[in-house]
Amino acid sequence: MDRRSFVKGTAAAALMAAAPRTLFAKAGADEVARLGTSLTPTGAIKEGSADGLIAPWAGKWNGVPTGLSFAGTGKVQPDPYAGEKPLFSITAQNAAQYAGRLTDGQKAMFEKHPATFRMDIYPCHRDFRFSDALHDNLKKNALEGALTADGEGVTGVFGAPAFPFPKSGLEVIWNAISLPRAYTQRGTMDEAVVYPDGNIAWGGQQWDIYSAAYDPAVPRASFGGESAFVYRTTVKPERNRGEITLVREFWDFGARPSQAWQYIPGTRRVKQVPEIAGDYPLGPGGFHTVDDTGLWAQSPKRYDWELVGKKEIFVPYNNFATEDPAVKYKDLLAKAHLNPQLVRWELHRAWVIRAKLKPGIRHVYSARTLYLDEDGLFPVLADMYDARGALYRMAMQCTSFDYAGLVFQPRVTVYHDLVSGAYMADRLSNEVTDRMRYNEGGRKLDDYSPGELKRRGV
Repeated sequence: MDRRSFVKGTAAAALMAAAPRTLFAKAGADEVARLGTSLTPTGAIKEGSADGLIAPWAGKWNGVPTGLSFAGTGKVQPDPYAGEKPLFSITAQNAAQYAGRLTDGQKAMFEKHPATFRMDIYPCHRDFRFSDALHDNLKKNALEGALTADGEGVTGVFGAPAFPFPKSGLEVIWNAISLPRAYTQRGTMDEAVVYPDGNIAWGGQQWDIYSAAYDPAVPRASFGGESAFVYRTTVKPERNRGEITLVREFWDFGARPSQAWQYIPGTRRVKQVPEIAGDYPLGPGGFHTVDDTGLWAQSPKRYDWELVGKKEIFVPYNNFATEDPAVKYKDLLAKAHLNPQLVRWELHRAWVIRAKLKPGIRHVYSARTLYLDEDGLFPVLADMYDARGALYRMAMQCTSFDYAGLVFQPRVTVYHDLVSGAYMADRLSNEVTDRMRYNEGGRKLDDYSPGELKRRGV
């Protein structure tokens, strides 16, 4: 049985139930040899586009760009492209000219907000790269990594995305689940839901995240499949201040489902809570779902996944300006969308996958289309459809390379409700004093336990 074909249907599922726990069909040595030679170290196409709007891959920086200075983790990052001007702008008036490089969600934004939504297109830059250690792990993953038989887990994966040569939609979404990240992440981020009348509902969370798979102190041979262990402490609204949630997730949702505990200040007790999954609402007013956190999170089990292929798409990229403390929230959060002057769009190639809700499964999204950047293998855009098959939400994830984390870091993530016209901006950091800090270390798996949660709460 070929593990690269995601099996559908009841009869096929029954067949898979009797199959071995892991499906093996790994990349060959000749294929892996292309990483860093004829392909980029992550398996992307090195060459630019025919019209020059996609630049050839350079990969010249893994950290602070040449000629710039950086004060350290948690500090403001200088923008290496600050002086650049847009090549052109896409508006509702000329969007048809660029339709082949726009997503359905972007087209819907032009229709919903024809007078204000604009995409300023800047020169494409592919200057940043991951560390040599991550690239080495990616090669090992290509040789050793495999999906489990139920598709809910991976084996032989460590310190890099799972599949540099994905042959199925399921393998691509596992790249999103195992995306490169800083091994410790600590700090505060705000969230805001902006309504059409201009009112804003605010939220804020303090984060403490440990990702053992990317910790340089963890040997590959002793890695136990831990994905992310997280403390999430509410700082606003005031009525929920001090609530702490502990979540532990693993790279095998079937064998080791997510675990969650919660501390409520009023009770001063820790209790285990059911798995928070699927379309459980998050954010002020429950504006987005648990599994569209970062455009995708959690188990892929609720959907059938189709690999469409690669496509040239205008994506938010190198978005250093959206997290600049000099930019205040009132200037960033326009009435119907982020201020177009502050969002940088570039043409890049993206992996395109479609997800269709499995029969008998309930979810607010009946289908989704996701776009993952080919260089970083992380999600940048997503379109979500309601039960009738109508386009419901468009989500976009601004990114920039983090000089301390040494990874492409998600920045402001935006969820647009295409029905009401409201939107949520998550991962805001412009006006927080406790800015996110990456790769500081000082964490281990035992620090994330119900006992430690109780001590934090008290």
